Amino acid sequence: MNRELKRVSIVVMLMFVALLVSTTIVQVFQADSLSADARNTRTLYDSYSVERGPILVAGEPIAQSMPADDEYKFQRTYSNGPLYAPITGFIPLNGAPTGLEHSLNGELSGTSDAQFFDKMNALITGQNPKGASVEVTIDPVAQQAAWDALGDLTGSVVVSEPATGRILALVSKPSYDPNLLTVHDNQQVTDNYQSLLNDDGNPLLSRATKTLNPPGSVFKLVVMTAALESGKFTPESTFPNPPTYQLPGSSAVVINSGGGTCGGGDTVTLATALRLSCNIPLAELGLQLGNKAIRDTAEKFGFNSDYSIPLDVSQSVYPTVLDDAQTALSAFGQTDVRATALQMAMVSAAIANGGQLMTPNLVDKVTAPDLSPIQVFEPEAMKRVMSAETAATLNQMMVNGVQDGAASNARIDGVKVAGKTGTAENAEDEPYTLWFTGFAPAEDPKYAITVLVENGGGLGQTGYGNLLAAPIAKEVLEAVLNK
Repeated sequence: MNRELKRVSIVVMLMFVALLVSTTIVQVFQADSLSADARNTRTLYDSYSVERGPILVAGEPIAQSMPADDEYKFQRTYSNGPLYAPITGFIPLNGAPTGLEHSLNGELSGTSDAQFFDKMNALITGQNPKGASVEVTIDPVAQQAAWDALGDLTGSVVVSEPATGRILALVSKPSYDPNLLTVHDNQQVTDNYQSLLNDDGNPLLSRATKTLNPPGSVFKLVVMTAALESGKFTPESTFPNPPTYQLPGSSAVVINSGGGTCGGGDTVTLATALRLSCNIPLAELGLQLGNKAIRDTAEKFGFNSDYSIPLDVSQSVYPTVLDDAQTALSAFGQTDVRATALQMAMVSAAIANGGQLMTPNLVDKVTAPDLSPIQVFEPEAMKRVMSAETAATLNQMMVNGVQDGAASNARIDGVKVAGKTGTAENAEDEPYTLWFTGFAPAEDPKYAITVLVENGGGLGQTGYGNLLAAPIAKEVLEAVLNK
């Protein structure tokens, strides 16, 4: 009898321990993730009774909770909503939050683990609960300049500080007004959301962080980094200079963007190939380097990796399995190479920062309602991509491309601009994707910028990077350099 009782006691004790462990996991370790889960509608509805913290740009709210005369107590409002929509996202009445409203939901709603004692204090003192404020890194001058310069084109602009990784502008077009999705009317929110989903321009998609495009010739910066870091090549290394180049093991033929040879002569240097953005010498270089060396360098820049800023960012891709023909194409950003605008901004920023890639970041600090700091973000080195010597060499090669090369429309009087354009092919009959990436002032880089123009900028397959993307970069750089 005692033996059976002992067995039952052990089983009961094990069940109690299991219950204690599972409860601890749910309440302590999984609290934030469960609160942010889109299926947890109770938490979402409860959040409307809390004065959600604001999202701030230069101290001014771009998202805030205003008192509402209904059961929800507060309504989320967005000032200049379309300008900042890719950053703030939205928190709808009947769905999942997006943007920073999603990634920092715990902090903004006051439910994060770091705010536990604030919640307890509010309960004891009888104060109304409030969320923390989030100050983002965005420079309103840079953001507005990028928005204006992009005009009616489909695409994005990213501006960052190379030395810190702080993101100063993150613009995507077409955009949308988040206020359409935060009204306290379920049917109206549903109708507005469906209308945005049906829009051919896909305005809900951030083209700065989520869309993947072939990078075209801006990827030549990655390949040139691999070449210089290998120790086998210099800017004066020469390659055969034919007007056409048949890919190995293939009937496909590569041509330079303007047709003909890359400048004059039977051979061409890598410096000239990058300055004039020629495809054939880069294809030849890519074959000599091999796809592993290119991939290894691309991954140092952040390709094939997941990261957040803390917005989720699509993983840029340098493919794993490539034959010789595909490797040659990848050397000028074609075949299955894909990149976000943010990724290419990181490439330029690393070169501008002497080869050291800083972790990209969109948030400066999170502050409690009593103004005490909850979290302050400091610059953080992500990876050394190249030596300082290689970075200095690439810097000058990019300056040459703007002063007297394929990126000439980014020139600014009195300022040395370093840059590289790209004109990437998509499917056979689809419009090109147009790029510019670079930084200024080249001798002391303050700003790195990437411009992405999708759908050929309305010009189909006749547009090119220097025609549309480079002037946008020039306009934005002028605005931030002169502020």
